[in-house]
Amino acid sequence: MALRKPPLREVHAERGAKFTEFGGWDMPVEFDGIRAEHDAVRSSAGLFDVSHMGEIKVSGPDATELTNRLTSNDVAALDPGDAQYAAITNDDGQIIDDTVVYLLPDGETYLFVPNAGNDDRMHERWTDHRDEWGLDAVVENATDEYAMFALQGPDAVAIAAETTAASVADIARFTAVSTEVAGVDCLVARTGYTGEDGVELLLSASDARTVWTALADVTDDGATVQPCGLGARDTLRIEAGFLLSGQDFDIESGPRTPFEAGIDFAVDLDTSFVGRDALAADDPEERLVGIQLTERGVPRHGYDIVSTENHVIGEVTSGTMSPTLDAPIGMGYLPTEYADPGTNVRVVVRGGQKSARVQQLPFYER
Repeated sequence: MALRKPPLREVHAERGAKFTEFGGWDMPVEFDGIRAEHDAVRSSAGLFDVSHMGEIKVSGPDATELTNRLTSNDVAALDPGDAQYAAITNDDGQIIDDTVVYLLPDGETYLFVPNAGNDDRMHERWTDHRDEWGLDAVVENATDEYAMFALQGPDAVAIAAETTAASVADIARFTAVSTEVAGVDCLVARTGYTGEDGVELLLSASDARTVWTALADVTDDGATVQPCGLGARDTLRIEAGFLLSGQDFDIESGPRTPFEAGIDFAVDLDTSFVGRDALAADDPEERLVGIQLTERGVPRHGYDIVSTENHVIGEVTSGTMSPTLDAPIGMGYLPTEYADPGTNVRVVVRGGQKSARVQQLPFYER
């Protein structure tokens, strides 16, 4: 099957980007090197094309009920322009996907953002349950209509303000406004996936070049904002302790509940969502933890985590050499008796055991 392409695929190629397949999309993995891009986000700002993320719109009289019964948080609590993080769980309370749900400023339409490659699956899930439950709602997979960018870093809000009609600094965390960016209608949200301040923008795919160029070209000294690929996005989100669908949870190969994955804050047991009853009775035997090696080596996805008694007790789900901390870090699920910060463990790296220590997530927090 041919890979899906973001609207600016050729623009990125002309800029010299290297590409990788991710979730069925042909996406830039780096422009000028992962380390340079990572450092730009931590020190100033970086601009990501994240148009591989899905967009599903839900509207109509029963839109709130439908979305509330299919996500783990309480969308009925959202005011127009609000957003919330949530899990999408099966009957057993296991994570199918995680998402951000927006109640658009019109106060009538929900837009939620599935992970790359999950848009068709989530559209089908919403429509199937709508029909099963006899609800009156319109569900639209609008992924191909949108471009999505993320401007992230300590200078990101100031840079976005240069081209945005609304006051970006007045947008609170996990809220969004409809405004113009470089004369283009956009939804601008104070959200992100890097552990830094910043904004994410949703806009028509046909206007992608205009907005990307405007954001990339506005700095006080005339320099361009650093374009960033998925490589830096991965190192940044691991430092921040954020989950990656398909690695830190996978409904087929590694099913996990929100409580195991450490996203308890995204679960409202006072709502009646699919999987709620299973989670209400859940007492996790394993939890997601941070792991930091105390000697040379890099923990990679799939590497075994071993106790000091030489028993395999888990495996690394995500790992990297942290550019910010200059240390090898990773995440993985361990039995609760091994999950306390400071617990000594080992990680099997290329056949050899490397000393490591359990660490509280996140590794980095501004």
